[in-house]
Amino acid sequence: MNTGREVSVRPLRTRPLWVFVALGATGAVLAAGRLAYTGELDWWVGGGLPAALVGVAFLHAVTLEVGADAYGVRYGSLVRRRRSLPWGDIADLRVHIQYGRHGEEYFRVGVLLRDGRTRRLPLPLSVSRDDRPDFDARLDELRALHRRHGAPESDHLAVISRRTAGRGAAVPLILCVLLLAGAGLAAWLVPVTGATKDAWESAAPCAAEAPPADRAECLTTLPAVIARTEVNSGKGPSRLYFADGRPVDRVTVSREGARGFRAGDRVELTVWRRQVRVVAGEHHVWREHFTDAGSVAVVAAGLALAAGYPGARVLLRRRGRRLPDDEVLPSALPFAGALVVTALWLLPFCYVHPMGPPASPGPLAWAAAGSLVTLGLLVLAWRATRIRTPQVAATAAATGAVPREAAGEDVFLAARFLESTDYNPNHFGTHVVLGDGPPAVVPHPGPGRFAAKAVPAHRLTVKGVRRPRGGDGDGVPRGWHVAELDDAGEPVRLTAAPADLARILRSLDAVETATGADNA
Repeated sequence: MNTGREVSVRPLRTRPLWVFVALGATGAVLAAGRLAYTGELDWWVGGGLPAALVGVAFLHAVTLEVGADAYGVRYGSLVRRRRSLPWGDIADLRVHIQYGRHGEEYFRVGVLLRDGRTRRLPLPLSVSRDDRPDFDARLDELRALHRRHGAPESDHLAVISRRTAGRGAAVPLILCVLLLAGAGLAAWLVPVTGATKDAWESAAPCAAEAPPADRAECLTTLPAVIARTEVNSGKGPSRLYFADGRPVDRVTVSREGARGFRAGDRVELTVWRRQVRVVAGEHHVWREHFTDAGSVAVVAAGLALAAGYPGARVLLRRRGRRLPDDEVLPSALPFAGALVVTALWLLPFCYVHPMGPPASPGPLAWAAAGSLVTLGLLVLAWRATRIRTPQVAATAAATGAVPREAAGEDVFLAARFLESTDYNPNHFGTHVVLGDGPPAVVPHPGPGRFAAKAVPAHRLTVKGVRRPRGGDGDGVPRGWHVAELDDAGEPVRLTAAPADLARILRSLDAVETATGADNA
């Protein structure tokens, strides 16, 4: 049992870090020596200075230390000054789950201050399953010190993940603002793009007596000879080069346009607004592509719809601001479905009518019907993402007749016990089967009770039913509920959809009642 003595946490693997510290020190020495010897900035200095900065960063990582004693928590390194947090200012300790680029999970300890702010300690840190036992042991030591010398607000360990209410909304908010800014910029370009294409399509050849100032808006044709072509096989531009650099040195064209010409071809260039827009040869013609207003309007509408999803996430976090920090929020997928359906009618509408609906009744009816559909779907999404508090009495203590399954017919319900037990070894169960036989855990959705493990209903007592929390893991769907059970003194969690969970708990209660009656 932990007595709450002083705790000191250092990085687990320091040898690789010291290697980079040594490389950084070597780079610093080389850069300093080269500057002292030559006084000039060269490749040695340019390579040594970044290496020195990397060495400083790794020196911070290798000398990092988190300590805790009767006073509070302190952390720092040789590079960064030490900070301290008294136990009296700490309301609770919690676990924060961070996610890597490829889905990796990193566990860190967070400190919730009494003023509502949160600080994340640099150590202990768990980056793999091998680190988890040491992380849990260090966390237990810190919590024991907090209980002994501080005043924790709760004995419950909150786990904050990307699905919980305590996760910040800064990232989706910034993403929403950026997408809306892009949509606004694209919408501003719609009339500009449309006017440019209309001007190009209506441009006529320049008259012989047209002054030079007016020739920018009309079409000027000039002869030229292709000196060579440059066909880029990658994403870079392809180019046509002209003999003697006349009338221009080169023109950037598409890859297919460059492949259609050969050195020595005589071509005719069409110049509009002081740029070559058409290169016409005997066997091939390249024309510059002008984007129409409809395409830009589709981009603007698509960006606005894309901003709706992070906006819905921000709305859900705002809606669940009174929930505990570790309680899982509803999914924003219903709003995503509404946005997808909206895109099915809005994007074609924007392409056909980029400047807005005309006065004719057809487009107006199209826009009105689509808007009503979108409004209805948003109302349904709002209702689907309501936060429903489980009713323990209605779930676990239902009175009256207990529904029986049909004779000889098993019903398989998707449900999982979150703890590894004798009836759920190594978390193998994915379903609970109900029927004529006793409730059992199975690793399949049926049919048949192959590999079934009977649930000892006589040992289980329902303590409560709640919504998912961050500590339940990402494997629990957001819309499921979690029943907290007592298995002969050991806490056990069972999770399933609300209706299925109520059905399972009623069956367990019925088996327990029947067992008690038989024993009597």
